[in-house]
Amino acid sequence: MDKLTQYINAHPADELHPSEIASLLKDMHEKHFDEAVKHIPKELIADVALELPDRYFEDVVESFTPEELAQSVAELESDDQTDFIQELEEVDDSMAQEVFEQLHKDDQADILQLKQYDDNEAGAYMQVEVYAARLDHKVEEIIKEFADLKRQNQLENVNYLFVTDEDNHLRYGVGLDDLLTFDFKKTLRENINENPEKYKPVIGHDHDDIKEIVKKFQEYDLNSMPIVDEYGYLLGRITSDDIYDIISEHATDQMYNLAGVNDDAEEDDDLIKAGKARAVWLGINLITAIAASLVIGAFEGTIHAYVALAVLMPIVASMGGNAGTQSLTVVVRQLALGDIAKHDAFRTIKKEVILSLANGLLFAIIIGVVAAIWFDKGMLGVVIALSMIINLLSAGFFGSMIPLMLKKMNIDPAIGSTVILTTITDIVGFFSFLGLATLILL
Repeated sequence: MDKLTQYINAHPADELHPSEIASLLKDMHEKHFDEAVKHIPKELIADVALELPDRYFEDVVESFTPEELAQSVAELESDDQTDFIQELEEVDDSMAQEVFEQLHKDDQADILQLKQYDDNEAGAYMQVEVYAARLDHKVEEIIKEFADLKRQNQLENVNYLFVTDEDNHLRYGVGLDDLLTFDFKKTLRENINENPEKYKPVIGHDHDDIKEIVKKFQEYDLNSMPIVDEYGYLLGRITSDDIYDIISEHATDQMYNLAGVNDDAEEDDDLIKAGKARAVWLGINLITAIAASLVIGAFEGTIHAYVALAVLMPIVASMGGNAGTQSLTVVVRQLALGDIAKHDAFRTIKKEVILSLANGLLFAIIIGVVAAIWFDKGMLGVVIALSMIINLLSAGFFGSMIPLMLKKMNIDPAIGSTVILTTITDIVGFFSFLGLATLILL
């Protein structure tokens, strides 16, 4: 008996967790995967499919009928229902339409509402299932209704009560811990009026950039956030689990972009698609490498005169590239976390330049001494030492400047930064090293 079957048999249906099932499926050999998928409890099919990496999605949905998928999708929250239908559309548009048509009219309306938002808008990540109480409701009635809904499994991850007026405008937000301290015989209005400022909610608007929503979650340490439209009507909520997913996806995007690969292509099993995506950046890198080689070619006579220069050149380029990458990575990450304000660019650049200069001086002395002893020529040590200082100084400057400039131009700072930086540090390193050698040694 495989581990998945053991897990399913050992737990009651209400204790089975989609992420555990997904983890067991990922560990399986490919030839057993299709058979194991059929053992997923029907109500968890869609949930498990969303937990698995994208490359498994098609294998999962092809193992079930549209009717079975629809029954499973009906168990999801509206935001997850929308994600599932959109992923299914990419795999099989006709099947996605079949599944959609078999959902309840209310679910269909929720999915259509959420699909109207762009991927970067808060509305695309909210769930419309939200419990809200009116100001004139008594606290004891609210708690009783809460308990009833919870018993019916109609409430999930609820720790915050949204309070609206008669027209569904969001007015206040009350944590459940505060709700328990209220006078149960009084209305919400009467309890809240004792300290109304305390219950002013941190809100997001449906067309806000999701990055701004993430910042608010981090700044205010939120578990959930109400989402309203431009008129203040309560539309839904975003919960912390969605925010964690967004942060993880953004971090992955940054790592891929810094390496010059496409995240969508890498998640796909299509080798040709992934190869093409990588080839674009490798092609750009080839062009920049040729540019650096042209600089070396311009000093061909100097290299012929001093063969030692060819031995030492990679050291200058490598140190500059690594120092620049350090500055680049730090600045890109700080920009992503919102740790660099618009007026803070000069401080960031100054810090990176000072650090690079300090390291440049340190390693200039080390490599200068090593080169002088190695090739028994003191002035060669001076040349590489000066070049090291120049290259590390420029690496710190451009490593911090490039992502800040890209951000100013509304371009993702991670995209292309590494290629640009490597080109600059190689050209500056080779030009300074060979140029100084021509002036000092010839």
